[in-house]
Amino acid sequence: MMNCSLDFVFLQQTNNNERMMKRKMMLSMLLLLAVTTIQAQTAKEFTLDLTPDGKAQMVCFLPQTPSGKAVVGVPGGGYSMLSNTHEGTLAAGWMNGQGIAYFVVNYRLPDGDRTKPISDVEQAIRTVRDSAATWGINPHDVGIMGFSAGGHLSSVISTHSPFDVRPDFTILFYPVISMDERVSHKWSCRNFLGEEGQKDPKLVREFSTDKAVRRHLTPPACIIMANDDRLVPPVTNGVQYYSAMRKAGNECAMYIYPTGDHGFGFGHWFKFHDQMLADLGSWLNARQTPKADAVRVACIGNSITDGSGIDMAPAYGYPAELQKILGNQYWVKNFGVSARTMLNKGDHPYMNEMAWRDAQAFKPDVVVIKLGTNDSKPENWRYADEFRHDLEQMILTLRPDLAQTAKKKSKKAKRHQEASPAKPQIFLCTPIPAFKSSWNIRDSVIVGDIIPIQREVAQQYGLQVIDLHTLFANERDLVQGDGIHPNGKGAHRMAEIIASAIQSPTK
Repeated sequence: MMNCSLDFVFLQQTNNNERMMKRKMMLSMLLLLAVTTIQAQTAKEFTLDLTPDGKAQMVCFLPQTPSGKAVVGVPGGGYSMLSNTHEGTLAAGWMNGQGIAYFVVNYRLPDGDRTKPISDVEQAIRTVRDSAATWGINPHDVGIMGFSAGGHLSSVISTHSPFDVRPDFTILFYPVISMDERVSHKWSCRNFLGEEGQKDPKLVREFSTDKAVRRHLTPPACIIMANDDRLVPPVTNGVQYYSAMRKAGNECAMYIYPTGDHGFGFGHWFKFHDQMLADLGSWLNARQTPKADAVRVACIGNSITDGSGIDMAPAYGYPAELQKILGNQYWVKNFGVSARTMLNKGDHPYMNEMAWRDAQAFKPDVVVIKLGTNDSKPENWRYADEFRHDLEQMILTLRPDLAQTAKKKSKKAKRHQEASPAKPQIFLCTPIPAFKSSWNIRDSVIVGDIIPIQREVAQQYGLQVIDLHTLFANERDLVQGDGIHPNGKGAHRMAEIIASAIQSPTK
């Protein structure tokens, strides 16, 4: 019996060893196939240092036939290591085969300083955009793709980073999103925030990126996960990011496959690998990409620009309708924020917002300003004497050159003269009528005080006024029940009026 048992054990070990050998051979063959595929599709491969000491690097794969699109890859590893093969270089062949330039960031681990990985990835995006002309890339079509903890880092860049290094689209594979270790991956949370950071509720919330999604400002996202992920719970992470994006009305897709657990990346062993690539490819191909030389139009305003009351306003608000009318020769971006005022002493000043900083960093060729409705509230209009000054500050921040022709210059405007070297054409829109006094908004103040100031300032600086108030005066059916915000038809009508002004401006 003992000999039989020993023979059985020996046979079992032999079979196990054979299985392991076969697995290793299979993995080697798959890796060899991946390398061969990369070589077939890649025109050039090289590595760049992202930091002077070379501790952060970027591996670059340029395609033989560039489409103009680029993706910056951010491997996972729980912020304690980098899984930069199946969550990094293994994607190069497929990416280059689609004409996509691909860049894998070997970022520094936090080691108590989360700014290290953040700054490395920001530098990677900056480098790609700075080298766009040389590498055959459209600088307005640079995305980010992160896996697991790298997905968290990618979502941080997508929600927190300045406009010039924020990606144009985001791909998140089974991402860590929450920094609350009770519902997320504990070690990713601790390694990114530090153990002390985990005790700071403000810090946990700040870097739980579903809480940082901003309407219009957070780039479109594609989220890829497996239902049976046991390491990073999908419901409290990736699904939460999708929910925040959908609530904001931002473009977002989510693909959840039945099985696959965690960490499948671009591995061919993933059961749904081919379907995943087809889904990702379809999503990338469906994106509307601005032309590199498109005329940039920045729409600045309050909830009327933001699209309050219009479901999926980023797709159906007036700036989105304006994009459809103007066509692909233009690039229209919505920088509207609900409840905001022109007045810097108002209850919610527009010039305190990220949207205002983004609008300047966008370097627009055309700016459409539609503010003033919320300024008419009694609690805001008590600062009426400063409305002209604040309007001039906005104009001179966008066009410091106009200060030379102005009849009077504000001290604050002088301080901002270096903010924008561009000379965009600026249109001042009058508020549409307030058919009701909802939220204390007063049409009498709009007509008697705000619009006259807008006209005087426009004349002083040689700007064109788009008189939406007059054009909407008899169009109550274009406004929602609150009497303030345009409905879908009203948003389209606004877009028609503004498009006409942009295409045939009054000299």
